[in-house]
Amino acid sequence: MIDKEKKTKAKKPKGPNKLKPKDRMKIPRQDMSAQDPKDRAHNFNEVPFGFTEEQALKEAARCLECPKEPCIKGCPVEIDIPEFIRLIISKDYAASARKIKETNSLPAVCGRVCPQEEQCEAVCITGKKGKPVAIGHLERFVADYERENNLVELPEIAPPTGRKVAIVGSGPAGLTVAGDLIKFGHSVTIFEALHKPGGVLVYGIPEFRLPKSIVQAECDFLADMGVEFQNSTVIGKMDTIDELFEMGYDAVFIGTGAGLPNFMGIPGENLIAIYSANEYLTRSNLMRAFDPDDYDTPIIRGKNIAVLGGGNTAMDAVRTGLRLGADNAYIVYRRSRIEMPARIEEVHHAEEEGIQFHLLCNPIRFIDDGKGWVKGMECLKMELGEPDASGRRRPVPIEGSNFTLDVDLVVVAIGNSSNPLIPQTTPGLDCNKWGNIIADDNSLLTSRKGVYAGGDIVTGGATVILAAGAGKKAARAMHKYLMEEVKK
Repeated sequence: MIDKEKKTKAKKPKGPNKLKPKDRMKIPRQDMSAQDPKDRAHNFNEVPFGFTEEQALKEAARCLECPKEPCIKGCPVEIDIPEFIRLIISKDYAASARKIKETNSLPAVCGRVCPQEEQCEAVCITGKKGKPVAIGHLERFVADYERENNLVELPEIAPPTGRKVAIVGSGPAGLTVAGDLIKFGHSVTIFEALHKPGGVLVYGIPEFRLPKSIVQAECDFLADMGVEFQNSTVIGKMDTIDELFEMGYDAVFIGTGAGLPNFMGIPGENLIAIYSANEYLTRSNLMRAFDPDDYDTPIIRGKNIAVLGGGNTAMDAVRTGLRLGADNAYIVYRRSRIEMPARIEEVHHAEEEGIQFHLLCNPIRFIDDGKGWVKGMECLKMELGEPDASGRRRPVPIEGSNFTLDVDLVVVAIGNSSNPLIPQTTPGLDCNKWGNIIADDNSLLTSRKGVYAGGDIVTGGATVILAAGAGKKAARAMHKYLMEEVKK
């Protein structure tokens, strides 16, 4: 007869925080200081300054060390959040950063742009009766401390397995797969179409929100671990997925993102000075058009700029336009502020900087100045009806509410579709009706043997951390496949 003794979960040793829970709850959430809005609206320097050591220690002390650790379950890359916070309280900041890196290859990036308020912080028990622990700010603090104090150490790398992996795209999904698989001892090569690695982290997110030196440092860390980067290499043109296998790669991960911009399809959309958000931000961020003294990248600098959309990309574009010299920078969004998908922090920063919001407003026509340039935009006012498939209330036009907004530059930021190049050049790779690659939810395996995919190319436009989470799932499945099914 089997002895059915109760199994108890091993408890972690109590951390160094000596305060009682009720005293921890009394500590107010620490706010990061930031550039004055009047100053930062005219420069591309990072807006928040980050925690001081004193702030980090106070914030870490707010953690209640919950036995069930819901914050770990809320993190797409499964960071041991309580443990990295305990190490902060012990003032071992470099060890705290290394603890994060056990599961997240991009802590300095995620600490800046991950929507923690919707994930780990959303389930923080401290937040039930007050504000949640500022997990993202703490992640940024230790990652920056480790880097700025030259305390970065390479993790242990397993002996070489003889297996070769090709990763197509160096965005957050691809970088995460690379960081995990290189530790298992596999040979990893990242193929990046652009001249610098980082994907959306370098072309899509502005310097004032994510300094490119930080992205480069994260990529350099992977290179030091043994990851090979081949930039300016367009897979699907120079080589196909099938040809990568012929070159000796045993498995391929596709993380090419959602790089095909969507447009509204309204009259006048082909006028000069109407950009997609992808092109506008790529010119400014990756090609550094904001720095004309050192870079000769052309970009139109309007005085009255309208950005269409309400997501983080729209906020990035409109704040970029303001910094490039606009007198008036508008967000034009067809729903109300409540429905805006942008992070609350980004909307708040935009408002502080003087961005003007035209909500419940939808463009129906762009107006030509007679020389092929946009000079205005005819809009309709909207009201909200019943929820649509996204769960947000559907905007309904108000008849006869037409008005004209004077603009000389428009950026369309209403979303992107998946990059079509790989699906078009890979026979047998199944996609859905939107062009997204179909991949298994758990393994990220596609319809092709040995080919995995994750991030925006699978989900459509989403967040950095969700792409990184997909990368972790794929890396686990790919390692299993490489060790069990690939014969050497």
